[in-house]
Amino acid sequence: MIIKNEEAKTHVIDGSSSRKILGMGGTLMMVEVTFRKGGVGEVHSHDKHEQVSYIVKGSFEVRVGDETCILKAGDSFYAGYNVLHGVKALEDSVILDVFNPFREDFLEDQQ
Repeated sequence: MIIKNEEAKTHVIDGSSSRKILGMGGTLMMVEVTFRKGGVGEVHSHDKHEQVSYIVKGSFEVRVGDETCILKAGDSFYAGYNVLHGVKALEDSVILDVFNPFREDFLEDQQ
């Protein structure tokens, strides 16, 4: 599967964030999430998904479990099953999330 970013469908999450599915196959899914400064990915957990995230651009205040820190472009984090995690964009920012298995709910949003 080949996906060109400019051709990927954008799903608006809220007034401060949107996402694009940029890769998917087998049990994996890769999603680019764009945040405006102040945008929040609410603290949550997944009981059926592992997640690894890479900061592509900008910076975030990130919570993973009981730890909170500032991550900037080039940094990453892992949130295993049932681990609370969330982000707040400290500037206009982009994060790349990879899920295993893929997020069926994100596919429903694409229709």
